[in-house]
Amino acid sequence: MRMLFTFIGGNGHFVPLIPVARAAEAAGHIVAVGCGPSMVSTVEAAGFSVLLLGSGSASPPERLPLRPLDVAREEQEFRDRFAHEGARYRAPYTIALCSAWQPDVLVCDEADLGSMVAAERLGLPYATVLVMAAGSFVRAEVIGEVLNELRAEHGLPPDHALEMPRRYLVLSPFPPSFRDPAYPLPATAHSFRPLLPAPVSDAAPAWSSLLPGAPIVYFTLGTVFNMESGDLFTRVLGGLRDLPINVVVTVGQHIDPTEFGPQPANVLIERYIAQESILRHCSLVVSHGGSGSVLGALAHGLPSVLIPMGADQPLNAARCVQLGVARMLDPIAATPDTVRAAASTVLADPSYRRAAERLRDEFAALPGPAYAVGLLERLATDKRSMVSA
Repeated sequence: MRMLFTFIGGNGHFVPLIPVARAAEAAGHIVAVGCGPSMVSTVEAAGFSVLLLGSGSASPPERLPLRPLDVAREEQEFRDRFAHEGARYRAPYTIALCSAWQPDVLVCDEADLGSMVAAERLGLPYATVLVMAAGSFVRAEVIGEVLNELRAEHGLPPDHALEMPRRYLVLSPFPPSFRDPAYPLPATAHSFRPLLPAPVSDAAPAWSSLLPGAPIVYFTLGTVFNMESGDLFTRVLGGLRDLPINVVVTVGQHIDPTEFGPQPANVLIERYIAQESILRHCSLVVSHGGSGSVLGALAHGLPSVLIPMGADQPLNAARCVQLGVARMLDPIAATPDTVRAAASTVLADPSYRRAAERLRDEFAALPGPAYAVGLLERLATDKRSMVSA
């Protein structure tokens, strides 16, 4: 079969698709990934054939100041960026690509609404992969009106209940109990375990030899909001580095680690370290609460300190607090002292680790990516909704 994977946005929208795409290739299917210009090099580096969806060239992101949390503003920005501008821009490119490449099934991230409109217009069965862990901005009250305008432009009937993203098949790479009960999974949702088991090894990774022996805390602000974080890196570092721990920090490709100045021996700052290579050695994750960071921590049974800045991060952080796996700090009000206190509390209280390990075990019991590929095969053949048992 020919399986086309598409996503809109950055790495957080691409990474959840990778395990399914790789499993599809392993099963002998022809796989291609459609994306915008800014993500072409990332997709190529992951080893996939790339099909361009859009025009123009990639430009480096701009450093922006940190803004106060505002969920209403984030919903408005999601509506404008993904449902209005993004979907309207993306739909004709996806129609043209599908007409030329002729996939048997399309698999898109849940925010790639334009590709869903394109698939419906073409009568192509499609699946969505969830990229927002706790819930979603993909709700009728947030995006329904602007999506119906786009549907009308493509000759599609109104979708007042917003059935489109869940019409055929929803693949959820998260433990089911993590989902916020206010945003329940649809009947077509199937949960799977996206991460392959880490290789068993007692050997420490090479970078750990730079640090004295102590618990390791991993600190990241992701690959998008790291550029919108103001002085948050500096404040968090100021709170962590004086604790009796090792601190491993990743700041992203567009931030120079040397701008933070000399650090004590227990702090290592790098642009990038593969998350999977470090998490199995950690005791705590300090992050912005992005779905990928939360997912990685929970898959390894690790508690967190979360400092959400926008997008779905406040929803993820609130859910983590409800489940007892994390403490949450306000990004504007956080000081080195409050960061230090939160990290110390989570490290000292075993209840956080036990709660995270319960979710890890739930995660481990889920079927792997091959299960998702089997569902896609059935969808391509039967062209009907895949309601979960």
